[in-house]
Amino acid sequence: MPETRPLAISMGEPAGVGPDIVLTLYARRAELGLPAFGIYAPLGFIQKRAERLGLKFPIKNVLADYVGEAFDETLPVVSLEGAVADNPGVPVPDTAQVVIDSIDQAFADVRSEKMRALVTAPIHKSVLYGAGFTHQGHTDYLAELCGDGTKHPHGVMMLVGAGMRVVPVTVHVPLQEVPWRLTTNLIVTTCRTLHEALKRQFVIDEPRIALTGLNPHAGESGSMGEQERTVIQPAIVALAEDGIAVEGPIPADTAFVPDIRKNYDAIVAMYHDQALIPIKTLAFEEAVNVTLGLPIVRTSPDHGTALALAGTGKASTRSFENAVRLADELSRV
Repeated sequence: MPETRPLAISMGEPAGVGPDIVLTLYARRAELGLPAFGIYAPLGFIQKRAERLGLKFPIKNVLADYVGEAFDETLPVVSLEGAVADNPGVPVPDTAQVVIDSIDQAFADVRSEKMRALVTAPIHKSVLYGAGFTHQGHTDYLAELCGDGTKHPHGVMMLVGAGMRVVPVTVHVPLQEVPWRLTTNLIVTTCRTLHEALKRQFVIDEPRIALTGLNPHAGESGSMGEQERTVIQPAIVALAEDGIAVEGPIPADTAFVPDIRKNYDAIVAMYHDQALIPIKTLAFEEAVNVTLGLPIVRTSPDHGTALALAGTGKASTRSFENAVRLADELSRV
């Protein structure tokens, strides 16, 4: 029986491009062959942004249970309480709670299986921090919402694009903190979560994973740093004992060379920029962020709020479109 439940999309930062892109994708839904989705946001705000963009189609408040039925005729908005002004490019603290409510309600409807998967529009974290949000971003916030349902304490962030899958072990932390935050246990937990996801969600029978080094030239036998020998290599040994095929540590400046990366189903890097610079260089407008280790499917576009483009209709929809397609694909497995 085909999967017919729709996707849930959280609104993201209302002053950013997330709402614009959702509206544009809905306008092109038939042309692009997109699956049904609903956006969690105040109805009046979405209607005003559509008017600003010159998009003319029905936009109505729809209960989550009926989003799929309504999708062909109207953009379904699972409406939230709270006044949100249509002020593109100007984030204001007053919207923070509505943004958080959007994530919470969309997540709850996916977890209860009313909706099939979650696609999150970009948030403006500094605005949310002013409202008491204490998380590094969506990834660890959703992991906390899942509670015991997550297989990783903070969730695992994977970027997919340009034929690559990359995972940073440490994510949104200052670079100076990476060496002491990077532990053998964190690497092992991250790789176990990745291995399981590659098998279960990406249907790869025998995943091949590469680990980069932390230091230049992967430490060069300890002359440029000890973490490769004291932290990363013990993780590789432990993973091999689990039957997980992991190779490394590979110098990060060569791990992404085409003739090397083609040998692996995913590359695990030690910190944020080490993983994201290669994939954003090759697939900036196309890459998708996937959270692994959750009991739900969650994807997002690999870009930020792009405040300068909000309300103009000029923002690229490619990454968001790919996020919708990947959420659709992964939630059918």
